[in-house]
Amino acid sequence: MNNMEAQQKASAFDVMNGTESQGAINRSWRKGDLFLRGLALILTLSGAIVLGVNKQTKLVPVKILDSLPALNVPAEAKWHYLSAFVYFVVTNAIACSYAALSMLLSLSGKKGFVPIIMIIDLLMVALLFSSNGASTAIGVMGYEGNSHVRWNKVCDVFDKFCNQTAVAVALSLLGSTVFLLLVVLAALHLNKNSK
Repeated sequence: MNNMEAQQKASAFDVMNGTESQGAINRSWRKGDLFLRGLALILTLSGAIVLGVNKQTKLVPVKILDSLPALNVPAEAKWHYLSAFVYFVVTNAIACSYAALSMLLSLSGKKGFVPIIMIIDLLMVALLFSSNGASTAIGVMGYEGNSHVRWNKVCDVFDKFCNQTAVAVALSLLGSTVFLLLVVLAALHLNKNSK
């Protein structure tokens, strides 16, 4: 039996008996951390792009007088017409940039960055959930309207725009959930290392 086979058998024995070495735990945690950061980067980047390129133009019939035929007026829906969507795109771009930077910091392997990264991950969770909430509120207003303030629903006219916005919010929601998972895993990792 050569040295490599002996190491593999010892490692398998340690894992089965729950005595896996601290170095192996740290390596597997780092791999999982990098995977989740990459996933968060992809999801938040996708959410920002999907909403950032979102626009739709439709001809909307407008009646000036009941006796005259309706005029078809071009109406356009763009993401930057609503401040909640601007906030959404900006926060997803920030989270995406941070995910790329935190991947680089995680690759450095310095343990001093872990608490700082965990705190900023938590800030990203709060930022993303707040932008998702704001965008969802505007989306619901677009789908349902609000009779109390006489806001008409617009998603029956701008269906493509509304559907694309819903996809962007779903992607961002998944990204914020990944950041939340990163916070939980980092807290568990710090707790395990402190014992």
